[in-house]
Amino acid sequence: MNTRLIARLDIKGANLIKGVHLEGLRIIGDPQLHAQKYYSQGADELLYIDIVASLYGRSKLTEIVRKSSKNVFIPITVGGGVRSVQDVDDLLRAGADKVAINTAAIKRPALIKEVAERFGSQCMVLYIEAKSKGDGSWIAYTDCARENSGLDVQDWAKKGVELGAGEILVTSIDKEGTRKGFDNELIEVVTSSVSVPVIASGGYGESRHMVEALKSGADALAFADILHFNRSTINKLRLEAKNLDISVREF
Repeated sequence: MNTRLIARLDIKGANLIKGVHLEGLRIIGDPQLHAQKYYSQGADELLYIDIVASLYGRSKLTEIVRKSSKNVFIPITVGGGVRSVQDVDDLLRAGADKVAINTAAIKRPALIKEVAERFGSQCMVLYIEAKSKGDGSWIAYTDCARENSGLDVQDWAKKGVELGAGEILVTSIDKEGTRKGFDNELIEVVTSSVSVPVIASGGYGESRHMVEALKSGADALAFADILHFNRSTINKLRLEAKNLDISVREF
């Protein structure tokens, strides 16, 4: 099975942004231009997350996805502010292939089952923002890492899959934007608990971090900082992966 190399685009309003620990947000530019660039470079998937939608009760992604899908022909996953089956339907009609749900799923877990039954488990991605407790366990956060849900990440991942989630996207709040590597212990805890694919996000800095995350069980890797600040490209990441004997799609 090939490792998927995913370009992650965090959105605030009409802008592509990037922060550290999901805070201190810095404007990068036009998300559609960056999406087209990463597609042209050979990204396996695009991941759009509206990071303020849960706070303000609305998402700006439908129109962004509709425009991007006209020129991008790889799977697109969209998250942020998704609260209902109708929201999912709107995003899929706009061109998304999968929808990632965090805050609304924690507030009403039945939403996971409703989405999976209506659109299929492959469409329902459980998005987990995880913060370490320092004792080998992690707590799931909501509202762009602002609110402690009190849920243990391992328990929540298991429940999410039982309810119908077909994939899990896990972001380490502690590692996000630090360039110090993925939270491999977190990845291992999640991947050892579920049978569905797990996307690791938050912390990539250099090629050895790919190897470490995959050894911990990740099925796919999401990149943001290294792409947005032009420290590398998807092409180069793919070549580095191949040189490390990581199985990736030919491009």
